[in-house]
Amino acid sequence: MLQAALWGAFAGSSILIGALLGIYTNLPKKVTGLIMSFGTGVLLGAASFELLSEAVAQGGLMATSIGFLSGSLVFTFSELFISNKGGKDRKRSKKSNEHSSGLSIFIGTVLDAIPESIIIGVSLLGKGSVSYLMVIAVFISNFPEGLSSTVGLKKDGYSKKVILVMWLIVVLLASLSSLLGFTFLQHTSVSVISFISAFAAGGIIAMVASTMMPEAFEEGGAIVGLIASLGLLSSLFLSHL
Repeated sequence: MLQAALWGAFAGSSILIGALLGIYTNLPKKVTGLIMSFGTGVLLGAASFELLSEAVAQGGLMATSIGFLSGSLVFTFSELFISNKGGKDRKRSKKSNEHSSGLSIFIGTVLDAIPESIIIGVSLLGKGSVSYLMVIAVFISNFPEGLSSTVGLKKDGYSKKVILVMWLIVVLLASLSSLLGFTFLQHTSVSVISFISAFAAGGIIAMVASTMMPEAFEEGGAIVGLIASLGLLSSLFLSHL
């Protein structure tokens, strides 16, 4: 149980690291875009090689397809709601015109973090050891999110203390989600876990396509395609370790 909580906290901690850099440094946007593009590739690989492959092997193609589409739909509708409330720029460093954007950014980040962290906890059930690919993928993707969102929140007038407290809460929720995923799903059938894995994969793909990819290209330029490809290739290697 403690291991699940620690891995969840570790994967989520990069959002706090990114926030600290966003508060106390001026990291070039291009660097942020390149980091995000690499994280995009790693997440795509983790969703494909780790989550979907195992879901199909354990639960079958039909259950995996239903879970995948369900995750994608839930994330998409959640994203539409959050975007309308001012949270569409949570992965972006530009200033928002919405007065409610701070809370919406926070809620949107939590919605991103919880399913990823649950899967980290669930991965301990099947193999007895954590999925290092998922941990690395979530860690890399959280860093530019914390960085870009913090810069945007600073421009919106949020104090350093409030920003750090917000991201610390996200890290704690990530740790708790991983712990709960491990605790409450350890006696669940393989088919249910497969559905959950496919559901998370659908959410991750939808999130990457709607938030990370556009931001990475906007800040990093055309080279992000190559960097994302390297991230995907890294996932392939990690999945075979």
